[in-house]
Amino acid sequence: MQLGRKGWNNVIIFSMLIMIFFLNGWHKQLFNSADEPSVQPVLPIQSFVLTLTFVDQKIERIGTSWRTTMLQKDAPFVWQASEQQLSDLINQWQSAQLMGVNESVVFNPNAPLYVATFELAGESLPWIYLLYKGDGQYYLLEKSSQRILALDLKTAQQLFPSFDFSQSEFN
Repeated sequence: MQLGRKGWNNVIIFSMLIMIFFLNGWHKQLFNSADEPSVQPVLPIQSFVLTLTFVDQKIERIGTSWRTTMLQKDAPFVWQASEQQLSDLINQWQSAQLMGVNESVVFNPNAPLYVATFELAGESLPWIYLLYKGDGQYYLLEKSSQRILALDLKTAQQLFPSFDFSQSEFN
């Protein structure tokens, strides 16, 4: 093949780029095994929560503070909180890191125990999290990506303070 000096330089440059992209992708596949469960943040990193809605109440940002509103008129508040407790609840959701579950878990997908819906700044669709129980453990299903995260009873109680866990004990 008759190439000039510029032509061979271009061949070498492009072949090196292809080799770098190939090895970089190969490196990630080799060392990031998809079979291993990993700890994942529940909400996107650096997310800005505008509202958190449970079945019975809505927690919304008002300036730099939080307020809660009952959604069911005749139902009493199961969990009433101060402004600081509301802020702490939002911070718990934002800082929560849970173990991702790769294998299929056994729970009834048609019967979630509780639902949490987030409206995040810059997101057009809400983030919906469904709480399930199965196999002696609690699971959190992120609806849009179908990501399943495992959580223990203590963490579930912290993230869902208005849910009565005493009626959902394991048999």
